[in-house]
Amino acid sequence: MRAVLTVIGKDKVGILSKVSSKCADCNANIIEVTQTILQDLFCMIMMIDISQINCELSELVYQMQQLGENAGLAIHVMHEDIFNSMHRI
Repeated sequence: MRAVLTVIGKDKVGILSKVSSKCADCNANIIEVTQTILQDLFCMIMMIDISQINCELSELVYQMQQLGENAGLAIHVMHEDIFNSMHRI
């Protein structure tokens, strides 16, 4: 099982480190990551493997939201099946 994780916010040092550390804490493996800086806006999309996470997906979502709120970022985690259904034409 996989999930899509997105991060958007004002660019600052350590964003990737904080998000990847939280993934590691939950035993979510980062499969692929892409990031870019648009002027001063940090944008990142991660594909993460959630098949071996040590908590419920809802808890991972909550922890990422809390991390985002504390860091002034918008962090969203969505199961790959839901993401694909939303973007299917």
